[in-house]
Amino acid sequence: MCGIVGYAGKRPGKPIILEGLRRLEYRGYDSAGIVLMEDDGLVTVRAVGNLDALVAAAGGDSSLACVGLGHTRWATHGRPSHANAHPHDDCTGRVSIVLNGIIENYKALRDELGARGHEFKSETDAEVVVHLLEENLDHGLAAAVHAAVARLEGHWAFCAVSADEPGLVVGTRHEAPLVVGYGDGETFIASAIPAFLGHTRLVTVLEDGDVVSVTADGAQFAAADGRPAERETTEVQWDAEAAEKGGYETFMLKEIYEQPAAIGDTLAGRLRDDGSVDLSETGLGDDLLRRLRRVFIVACGTSYHAGLVAAYALEELARVPVQIDVASEFRYRDPVLDAETLVIGITQSGETTDTLAAMRLARQAGSPVLALTNIMGSQATRDADAVLFTRAGLEIGVAATKTHVAQMAALLLFTLDMARARGTMTDDERLQLGRELCQMPALVQEYLDGHTGIEDIARHYRDERFFLYLGRNMGFAVCLEGALKLKEISYIPTEAYAAGEMKHGPIALLDTGSPVVVVANDSHVFPKLVSNIEEVRARGADVIAVASEGNEAIYEMATEVLLVPRCNSLLAPLVTVVPLQLLAYHIARLKGLNVDQPRNLAKTVTVE
Repeated sequence: MCGIVGYAGKRPGKPIILEGLRRLEYRGYDSAGIVLMEDDGLVTVRAVGNLDALVAAAGGDSSLACVGLGHTRWATHGRPSHANAHPHDDCTGRVSIVLNGIIENYKALRDELGARGHEFKSETDAEVVVHLLEENLDHGLAAAVHAAVARLEGHWAFCAVSADEPGLVVGTRHEAPLVVGYGDGETFIASAIPAFLGHTRLVTVLEDGDVVSVTADGAQFAAADGRPAERETTEVQWDAEAAEKGGYETFMLKEIYEQPAAIGDTLAGRLRDDGSVDLSETGLGDDLLRRLRRVFIVACGTSYHAGLVAAYALEELARVPVQIDVASEFRYRDPVLDAETLVIGITQSGETTDTLAAMRLARQAGSPVLALTNIMGSQATRDADAVLFTRAGLEIGVAATKTHVAQMAALLLFTLDMARARGTMTDDERLQLGRELCQMPALVQEYLDGHTGIEDIARHYRDERFFLYLGRNMGFAVCLEGALKLKEISYIPTEAYAAGEMKHGPIALLDTGSPVVVVANDSHVFPKLVSNIEEVRARGADVIAVASEGNEAIYEMATEVLLVPRCNSLLAPLVTVVPLQLLAYHIARLKGLNVDQPRNLAKTVTVE
């Protein structure tokens, strides 16, 4: 969740580090800081609040320091404060660190270090690391990092600089992201690629336990055992422009309008014009797909909602029992797993702590694990037996949009491939559905180009204190995602329910004028949904319906209607979710809220 940026080069590092921190603002934070290697030693500046507060505290660009670290903090241990902001210094002022993650045994380490005379200045768990480094600094910074890591429990990535080695930045990771970027006579290290994307696209992703020594001349890697290691360098396909707004008022709106491309790119090369699917890239053979007796899907947040869409599709088309679970619950119960149970872990970042832990639990139990992620080289790709990448590109907005539809598209591809392997659909049925899936990017684009009425609806209901979302079957999964978006960016309490459950409690919340959003596209459950709409209307609530084009009857039942292109109900979530994203977006904007950086949220959840 926190952001790390480090630089070692020949240019003044301060503006480069601050620029990198600016590009990581989307991760969410409550304080920030920077440490620079000046001629007379380490100089640290911290500030509470957004990055502008740090820029003001740090003053102009007069520093010529060519080595330094920056950090944006999302508070876990210790309230947001100047003292708790990173970087943290040791007792002598010789070494400084920035850290992302949680040190689970910090209390024991803090007591031990305190007993040896170390003085702590913050409430954070991270500060124990810098004092561990202090005790071994005489052996060199890289050796001190190796020694410190051996004492730590939890999940973290951290970087350190030492006044004794002025041209050096040392970094390490354990179950939290850290990546190195290579420029001309300069090297970058950060928790996410966008931090240095304006300077280079050549990157190396650290593996767990790696300790990397970064200088202006490049990077040297050592594995957890201290031995030199070779790590692959790749060129990312994003560019700096992809991290800018491109003329849109916010990143979130830009990414909503990039959804047709995200779906199309995810399907490209995998879905042929005749509707056939090629997912040989995963390495999951037909023999495995045929013998599976069950599928578990584990995910968090928006990824969970994409997984729920897949659960409905897999059971209907591939005829395999599917159980979906929130990753943070799955990992702490005792699920029944075996070699005939496929576990699909969905994480857009590839670094979501709870999902990674669930995947590891499954592998330990002997289940094959498929990772669905948007980031090559992420931890999920190492913790899985097989990987299916989405191709959504860089997503800056904290509230996921294009990565969500890309996940659904990839999972629908996987469903068609499993149905082929298991022989649960006729060739004609499967190829026809594949051809219809080919058309989904165009249908989403059609909706985005021609939609009307959402801003007026948002303006009418923006001051409501509560929204209820109702749907059935796949519409319920879409409602969960739509309700989450409204909660995330407008801060309006919102509930999403399977419509048949409304009478079992939520109906008590309805009153005259209460807004009830209903996903009512054409499907086999639409007649059942009609009765739920009538029950809502009987309580005086206002119905905002998302319905298929050509459905004239819906106008007699709903206060407001948002029409989407008609398509196969199994594919409909790819388009029905879009008006719900836009409704949440416009309500939040009308309330004057920052949709790209919602309060208390972070893009990548790397802590429990």
